[in-house]
Amino acid sequence: MKTAPKLLIFDVNETLLDMSPLKFSINRALKNEWAFDIWFPTLLQYSLVETLTENYKDFSEIAGATLKMTAHKLDIDLTEVQIKSVLSPITKLSAYPEVSNALETLKQNGFKLVALSNGKPQVVNDQLKYAKIHDFFDKVLSIEEVKNYKPHVSTYHCAYSLMNILPEDTMLIAAHGWDIAGAKRAGIQAAFVSRPGKSLYPLAMQPELIGSSLTDITNSLLR
Repeated sequence: MKTAPKLLIFDVNETLLDMSPLKFSINRALKNEWAFDIWFPTLLQYSLVETLTENYKDFSEIAGATLKMTAHKLDIDLTEVQIKSVLSPITKLSAYPEVSNALETLKQNGFKLVALSNGKPQVVNDQLKYAKIHDFFDKVLSIEEVKNYKPHVSTYHCAYSLMNILPEDTMLIAAHGWDIAGAKRAGIQAAFVSRPGKSLYPLAMQPELIGSSLTDITNSLLR
């Protein structure tokens, strides 16, 4: 690390929160063990379509629309009521086991903590409250602030600007290679949490820190 960061920006889904309940719900509804793994990248793809074409639909709308597309791919028809039901576990996800202790340690050591999600503000707040980690954050942000989805550089710029912190004093912590790539190209530091099945994008700049859990990242930051 060039300098120790003052502000830590956390991705939420799959970085802090375990999406297994949503994965189970989608796979069961679409009768396919790979349904979630088809749907989630499709959700990210079409959020970027909205950003690149300078349009904006909220993440929940795109989630529903892309679930319908995924169902169609698997020859299943879902009603709007069924789609809403299948996606309902999104606000009832638990934090990974080490997350609460790691956030508490970082908070106690003077870091400013911000959650930054592609999700709707109400959804993100509900998620963090359900997982009992909401109070660790100095601010909870949605990309609705700029109406561009991560990894658009404006999302990271918005986060550190709102906190009155310089980009060189800011670090994103995420479990997604695309998020790490966006942060590095936005001129901030990055730490990659290598959750199972997650990998870095080989064509992007490497993050300053890599760890298998948030505890690993926390320990590196405190060294």
